[in-house]
Amino acid sequence: MRIDLNADVGESYGSFTIGEDAALFASITSANITSANIACGFHAGDFNVMRQTVEMAVNHNVSIGAHPGYPDIQGFGRRAMAMPPREIYNAVVYQIGALKQFCAIQDVAVTHVKPHGALYNTAAIDLGVAEAIAEAVYDSVPEAHLFGLCHSELLNAGKRIGLQTAGEAFADRRYGEDGRLCSRLLPTAVLHTYEEIEQQVMDIVLHGRVQTIAGTTIAIEADTLCFHGDGRDVAKYVKQMRQALETAGVRICSLGTAI
Repeated sequence: MRIDLNADVGESYGSFTIGEDAALFASITSANITSANIACGFHAGDFNVMRQTVEMAVNHNVSIGAHPGYPDIQGFGRRAMAMPPREIYNAVVYQIGALKQFCAIQDVAVTHVKPHGALYNTAAIDLGVAEAIAEAVYDSVPEAHLFGLCHSELLNAGKRIGLQTAGEAFADRRYGEDGRLCSRLLPTAVLHTYEEIEQQVMDIVLHGRVQTIAGTTIAIEADTLCFHGDGRDVAKYVKQMRQALETAGVRICSLGTAI
């Protein structure tokens, strides 16, 4: 068994610090994550943070992905916006392009693209939005993986256009019975304790299942597992979780790594 561990990073901007990026990357020989989803300036991040985060990822041999979102810094990209598909396409191309140039300076590739927040959730169910994102990725970085919610329209759109896709599951988010993420407005939508997170991760990775917020169990097949970079104690939890998975015989590696 193998799994990629990804985290949303590079979400600080100006004088505001968001997340535990340095701790997520920090280790004696390597990072605790294998893939970094770097904010591209629309929902969070800026040109200084983007460059610094790319350099951290390079120094720790972590795969670099673009994390484009709606142009909504005030709402952290978690508010849906009424943007037509062509405008979404342009916005995603623009954001990928910014990160791609910083990566080119460091002589590394953008290995994946993962939409952020409300854009990600909309693309899971809205075919037009999903196709706009898939087209933007295909036109910008056709060799990259497109990350999307397991069994989502985004993954379907990516496969149809010829992209490599990766089904993503979440370590710290509750699922509905339809396989979608529960709204953050629900009081129990986010898992906060390590014990809860470990149980969910082990169920997903070892057994291909996840317990819904209603208490039922649904099937899920994940290629990559997300830890939110702005979550409480995320760096400590990722380190513990990686150790637990490796003890269970799971190989932790990025999607581009040969078996």
